[in-house]
Amino acid sequence: MLEELRITGLGVIDDTTLPLTRGMNVITGETGAGKTMVVTGLGLLLGGRADAAKVRAEPGRAVVEGRVRPSGGASGSIAERVRDAGGDVDEDGALLLSRTVTAEGRSRAHVGGRSAPVGLLGELGEQLVAVHGQAGQLRLLRPAEQRSALDRFAGPEHEKALVAYRQAFDQWRRISGDLADRLANLRERHREADLLRLGLAEIAELDPQPGEDIALRAEAQRLEHAEGLRIAAHAAYTACGGDADADADAVALIGAARRQLDAQASVDAALGPLSERLAEAGALVADVVAELSAYLQSLDADPHRLSALNERRAVLRTLTRKYADDIDGVLGWAARSQDRLAELDSSDERLEELTARRDALAAEVADLAAGLSASRREAAVRFADQVSVELAGLAMPQARIEVSVTPRPVASDAATVVIAGSPQAVAADGADEVELRLAAHPGAPALPLQRGASGGELSRVMLAIEVVFAGAGGPGTLVFDEVDAGVGGRAAVEIGRRLARLARSHQVLVVTHLPQVAAFADRHLVVAKDTSGSVTTSGVRMVTDDDRARELARMLAGLPDSDLGIAHAQELLAVAAAEKQPPVPVTRAKPASESVRNR
Repeated sequence: MLEELRITGLGVIDDTTLPLTRGMNVITGETGAGKTMVVTGLGLLLGGRADAAKVRAEPGRAVVEGRVRPSGGASGSIAERVRDAGGDVDEDGALLLSRTVTAEGRSRAHVGGRSAPVGLLGELGEQLVAVHGQAGQLRLLRPAEQRSALDRFAGPEHEKALVAYRQAFDQWRRISGDLADRLANLRERHREADLLRLGLAEIAELDPQPGEDIALRAEAQRLEHAEGLRIAAHAAYTACGGDADADADAVALIGAARRQLDAQASVDAALGPLSERLAEAGALVADVVAELSAYLQSLDADPHRLSALNERRAVLRTLTRKYADDIDGVLGWAARSQDRLAELDSSDERLEELTARRDALAAEVADLAAGLSASRREAAVRFADQVSVELAGLAMPQARIEVSVTPRPVASDAATVVIAGSPQAVAADGADEVELRLAAHPGAPALPLQRGASGGELSRVMLAIEVVFAGAGGPGTLVFDEVDAGVGGRAAVEIGRRLARLARSHQVLVVTHLPQVAAFADRHLVVAKDTSGSVTTSGVRMVTDDDRARELARMLAGLPDSDLGIAHAQELLAVAAAEKQPPVPVTRAKPASESVRNR
């Protein structure tokens, strides 16, 4: 549930706060007062696209903040996702969301008190709020949206089947494309494979080892400078104490110094630590002497070895000139070439294997598509019946919705499988075309929505669909942005009644121009424009009692202070209040004979 929404610096809104409640919240106001900015601000908070042109020049940034309280099954997943992003949910379960947009177009988001990607707002928004407006009605006219709506209504098992179908379809298309490419480019593939085999054979013959070129270069450098290295190592070895004939060496001198300090350590204790440090130095020098001795023994000035090294290095350079900068790169090229050879394999055995795999996947796609079609046809009957029932309550008692599920027409460029013995076109969403049709009255043909529904009828169809969807779960907050456009009279009252019924199980936020709808609100908010200053601004205030009646009178006749208009508004409020009362259960009276028997 959305508990509070604060908007600053957006369009005509300078700074305003919308206190929202459970049930039905209605937003009204004069045309141009800023009702659209409220929905725009909510869209920003839910991760929508930012438009810098709507940011007020002063203060140069728009900020939308919201306090939401997730409920139902989504609360746990939302809290976990927020914590994963580094944010926190309040102890009472509320979550703070924020979106900032600057006049330069920069955008920032905060979730649970921590900076977060804007995409996270969109991810959370899909679970928290569903926004329906006139743009949504236009989307509903598209066949893809109608198929998506039916799939959504069909339920979780249908959605699982759709996921399984899409996975099989993707694999089938990938294998089919691979096989077609191999058959169409046999000559080029053979030529590329031959070149790769030549290179791999050359590398295998020379058998380079990882890092071999670097190791050979280091060894060759030692052999080329063996005499200089020997002289330097021997001089260091002698100076450190490796030559018994030397007059003075480091080990002997350190030993003598230590003995001198030890002799006087009993006189001054400060010499003891110095003596210990000399002992450590002597041990280190002795280790160096041992390592220098081993190094001198390892030096090799064999000219034959140097010649062999240079020959091997020259051979390896033939590989690095062709395939990579160093031997490790050559080995990497060889590994990639082996993988590429497997991809290029167009042998008869490989082609037969791919053909069998393609045909098996085609059969699987056909089976899954047939199952999807059957599921859609079954769901179409239920969907049409439930929407038609809702339309009857929206002042369209004779209207009937039909959902047509027909095979996708076969085209030259369409993917095709055989279903029930007949070729049928398939795509990522199955083998069906889905179309919503409306028969407005008995005897009228059922026509596609874009042809058979007026603006007002389309609004009611959209609302009826949302009422049906609401019974199947989804976000806990529903926003309707002037979906009642083109509606009036009795139909407007019925829309208000349906929205109020929807508000029993959901939080509903309605932007409307119809007093018949506004009368059903549990909380009525008015967007008012202020032109008293040098800059026009808008704010939101909550109206109750007499103020609410005056707002409805303004909506009815444009006369907020008319006694007759106010009386009409109060009557409308009374009717709505009575309609919103839950029905009183009827107790069946016992027959007289039954009463006598129970005495």
